[in-house]
Amino acid sequence: MRGIRGMGNGNTRKVRRAAVVGLAVAAALATATACTTTTDSGGGASGGKVTLQLQWFKQGQFAGYIAAVDKGFYNEQGLDVTLKDGGTDIVPQTVLAQGQADYAVAWVPKALQSREQGAKITEIAQVFQRSGTTQVSFKDKNITDAAQFKGRKIGSWGFGNEFELFAGMTRAGVNPGGDISLVQQQFDMNALLNGDIDAAQAMTYNEYAQVLEAKNPATGQLYQPADFNVIKWQDAGVGMLQDALWANSDKLASDKAYQDQTTKFVAASLKGWVYCRDHLTECRDVTVKAGSKLGASHQLWQINEVNKLIWPSPSAGIGTIDKSSFDQTVAIATGTKNQDGKTVLTKAPDADATTGTYVTAAQDLLKKQGVDLVGAGFAPTTVTLSEGGN
Repeated sequence: MRGIRGMGNGNTRKVRRAAVVGLAVAAALATATACTTTTDSGGGASGGKVTLQLQWFKQGQFAGYIAAVDKGFYNEQGLDVTLKDGGTDIVPQTVLAQGQADYAVAWVPKALQSREQGAKITEIAQVFQRSGTTQVSFKDKNITDAAQFKGRKIGSWGFGNEFELFAGMTRAGVNPGGDISLVQQQFDMNALLNGDIDAAQAMTYNEYAQVLEAKNPATGQLYQPADFNVIKWQDAGVGMLQDALWANSDKLASDKAYQDQTTKFVAASLKGWVYCRDHLTECRDVTVKAGSKLGASHQLWQINEVNKLIWPSPSAGIGTIDKSSFDQTVAIATGTKNQDGKTVLTKAPDADATTGTYVTAAQDLLKKQGVDLVGAGFAPTTVTLSEGGN
């Protein structure tokens, strides 16, 4: 782990690195051990059995769906829903397109790219209304905006996660191909903490919490937000839409049972997210119970931060596919090049890439139940993290 400038030494750095890696490995093993129960292979609308493919293992990022299972919201709609864990080698929209799941959670630009390449998938609801992607650096690096990336080592996950970063640099007049040293970053914060990179990619609800769960070697206490600068790409005007619900395009066009099921599925899913807005601690508990072993304080942080990406929702309600946000995502996906000179999309998606039919019908169902779909009065809580996220 990175020490404060001028106060560390080689032995301290090695010990800190070993400690961080140990925590990361332990957390990964715990997660892998816990998330082995979702094995349903999908199959359609018959019998009310439905599968939802997640992007990753069960965690607070998917708390609304976990709550909808736990609280019986899917059952209320006559659905028996299985949540399928994701992983490093699982592409949710591909699983959906191949018929191995009925629905999938996926980032909009990645799913649109798959659709451009032939996947028959359609967005049916936009759950996250704002981007949670950031670039995090230590305060003493004096990096407060993308213009200050010049001459620095900048971490990027790649795999389609880099386009907000590149859009931010392009807008700030930084040439991603020559003004920075781009470093392949693992899906953790070890490289930042070890001092191997100057600014690391992080989600507000996950990796950023990891640095706040680590000890500052200079103080022996956990790092604090004041120790870091955080660039939020949403605030920088280059946010792209992330977690959305996707369905099978062909079935939406021809299968009446699937169409009816989709409305019910979306309604119950949105109700789960409303529940997590209003019952934060309980949703933390059901997420941990569902199999996540990343730690109770980490999960509480994660759901609280995810809520900020959802609430308040547009005036029409949670799940609405906001045209301006979608258009901005498409503009970045078609106009921003990565370090290889490639864009996410080669052209704008056709009109059938999204549909508001099912989310509107689902919102109508929930309004009849008196469910608050906007959350205009939403206020996040303050979460105190523990070492390692425990």
